[in-house]
Amino acid sequence: YQYTIMKRYFLSALLMLWCVCTQATTVTNPMLWADVPDPDVIRVGNYYYMVSTTMHLMPGAPVMRSADLAHWETVSYLFDRLTDSPKYDMNEGTVYGRGQWATSLKYHDGMFYALFAPNDNPGGDTYIYKTADPTGKWTLHSRMKHFHDASLFFDDDGRVYVFSGTGRLQELNRELTGLQPGGVDMTVVRNDEEDNGLLEGSRVVKHNGKYYLLMISWPRGGKRRQLCYRADKITGPYEKKKILEDNFAGFPYVGQGTIVDGADGKWYGVIFQDRGAVGRVLTLMPCRWEDGWPMLGNAEGKIPLVMPAAATSGSVPASQTASLVFSDRFDSDRLGMHWQWNHNPVDAAWSLTERHGFLRLKTSRVAGNIYAAPNTISQRMEGPRCTATVTMDIKNMKDGDRAGFAAFNGHSGLLTIGRDGKKTWIAMSTAVVDLDNKTKAITGVTEKELQRTDNIKSGKMWLRIDADFNLHKDIATFYYSTDGKRWKEIGQPFKMQFDYRRLFMGTRYAIFNYATKKAGGYVDVDDFTYHCDDKDNGVK
Repeated sequence: YQYTIMKRYFLSALLMLWCVCTQATTVTNPMLWADVPDPDVIRVGNYYYMVSTTMHLMPGAPVMRSADLAHWETVSYLFDRLTDSPKYDMNEGTVYGRGQWATSLKYHDGMFYALFAPNDNPGGDTYIYKTADPTGKWTLHSRMKHFHDASLFFDDDGRVYVFSGTGRLQELNRELTGLQPGGVDMTVVRNDEEDNGLLEGSRVVKHNGKYYLLMISWPRGGKRRQLCYRADKITGPYEKKKILEDNFAGFPYVGQGTIVDGADGKWYGVIFQDRGAVGRVLTLMPCRWEDGWPMLGNAEGKIPLVMPAAATSGSVPASQTASLVFSDRFDSDRLGMHWQWNHNPVDAAWSLTERHGFLRLKTSRVAGNIYAAPNTISQRMEGPRCTATVTMDIKNMKDGDRAGFAAFNGHSGLLTIGRDGKKTWIAMSTAVVDLDNKTKAITGVTEKELQRTDNIKSGKMWLRIDADFNLHKDIATFYYSTDGKRWKEIGQPFKMQFDYRRLFMGTRYAIFNYATKKAGGYVDVDDFTYHCDDKDNGVK
């Protein structure tokens, strides 16, 4: 294993040297070392567009754009909020780990379409959004029956289909408002003796007249892997082939994503990998057509550590970053697309205009813990290591208020500023949430305070969290300062976790403020300063 890793690094170094000499762009995997699960990627003209899962976060279903499959920027969200259930407002339950899942992205006759089935109510609705401009506003086109982990597909003859679940194929009407009466409704792929576990994550493309259904397999007692099912007709019969099985860089096996044709004539695979507390990260790899099969990885079927990015048209500039996380001085009257709220925000309880250059977070109701608190705002964390600092004016906190900065997940590490009476303190603690399996209602939060400093006199606080997501690490370390210059470590290094039974996403930097006694207080966040050790995430 060590020999294989050394060989990969040696070959990658040679490729990087060649690219430097030729001024080509390279990508170091993971292409995005951040939580971007369930990707679907399409190319329209010279741009690639990608959609991902963000579940209970608002706005939701981020749409990202790239000119080279290396540099990505968030250009829109499908929706600002979901309102079908009070659970989206954290009333009568929550949608932690549910909400928007596994969106399918397609382009047809001048329109972009996105299909997803919110997982807050399995058996409920599927949403189809559309737009002519994916950098602008999306509109809800229709709602219909639930399709799990679905892939929308427009065929050349104008007929429209949805692949979902484990190989289910159903035909939609051409208006995309429901099933086609008397249309195709059948199962085209089933488990077999070899792939006898879960099959999911449908993605469908058509190439050279053949249909390709990509799914991941979780064989009982086996390794996660990417499968491809191929047929001459959309209804089958389908034949199967394993196209990727690799535990890249020592992390768990890579699987679930799609393939996309490049503007340069090449094909690429974009597949995610579970990497512990940071979440599910994206890897980019060649897609080699061999005997009519889209084989993923290099000639050995492995994900390359370094590979060339897709060639770009000279008329289409690439964005300047491969990061999805940004510093912010809050000097705009609009919130940047890099921020998302935990569940639907209370719009009357936050402002960028009441005090210019600050994000004001007001308490709007009494909450017992961070998991029940409205208006917690967050960004992803990134690997391999990252650090973020928040500057916060706390003079207008009220008795019982709790504000601070968190490594937020189902298992959270918290830097909390508390005000009790006229006294202010800061503490580092841990919190683990328990949720009802059906409603995701909060049934309990186990909190453990590891260190507290009393009698804080400063009206302004600086809070910092450093995170290390290298293999076998997943450690967050907490610091505070009362002058922005001298830092004090507080508490203990915190072992971050990814837990699919709770929030089912990567750990995030989160800024919070909630009341435990009476609403009405507020804090003003002056800035959020962020740095990643590999800011360009390996893009050269």
